[in-house]
Amino acid sequence: MLSHFEAPRWLMLLVTGLFLSPWAAHAQAPAEATAAPPVPQAATWRYNSQLTGIYTSGAVERTLFTTAQALTWAQGRHFGVPLTGSFSYGRQDARLRERELLATLAPYYRLERFRAYALGTYERSNLRGIRYRTQVGAGPGWAFVRDEANGREILVSNLILREATQFSDGTARTVWRSSTRLKLAYRVGALRASSSTYYQPRIAHAQDVRWANTTTLAVSITQRLALTAAYVYTFEQRVVEQKSRGNTNITVGVSYSNAP
Repeated sequence: MLSHFEAPRWLMLLVTGLFLSPWAAHAQAPAEATAAPPVPQAATWRYNSQLTGIYTSGAVERTLFTTAQALTWAQGRHFGVPLTGSFSYGRQDARLRERELLATLAPYYRLERFRAYALGTYERSNLRGIRYRTQVGAGPGWAFVRDEANGREILVSNLILREATQFSDGTARTVWRSSTRLKLAYRVGALRASSSTYYQPRIAHAQDVRWANTTTLAVSITQRLALTAAYVYTFEQRVVEQKSRGNTNITVGVSYSNAP
């Protein structure tokens, strides 16, 4: 049995040991590895080029040549700046019919299924009598289906646009439009299908509408080269005299992409 002289010393040693043991263990344990800061993802560039056309002869002789180019700069998975351009040139019965130019800059931000877009376009059209047209705007979007690994997507977006047009007959106007776009993409094996449809009624004047659909089928020949067929329909309520409101083109050709 401990005497009354030994008990305080034993108790002191026990309390001191309990108090100092966590500090000693921490001093003896190897320092935990400090979490490395996330490595920023490098910017990437993606380029795609498409060349299509058609030639018919007989009762009606028609030639149509179209080319589309797309260059996209992306920073990681969230931010990107696509720049696209297309040009079409067509003659029918030895007369110029189509000479269409469209350039689009559409920066985006995406987070999971949410999208945010800005948009700027410049357009010229002999077919619709447009000397030049510009559109600027912004708005949100939502990906209802997002399967990048298999190239499948269903995306809906809605932008508010300010549109300024100078027509070939000398008239001009500036309007505001609501632009709803439905984008579909699907891939199975070597076959890829994509479709983009936009519907643009004038705000407060819904009868004044523009809408268009572009549908493309592509069959891969190599990792970067593909055979393509494209269907394009455009409609515009307001056109100058002797110009058609609607137009349909079906073309075939090839496309190249620097990324598989």
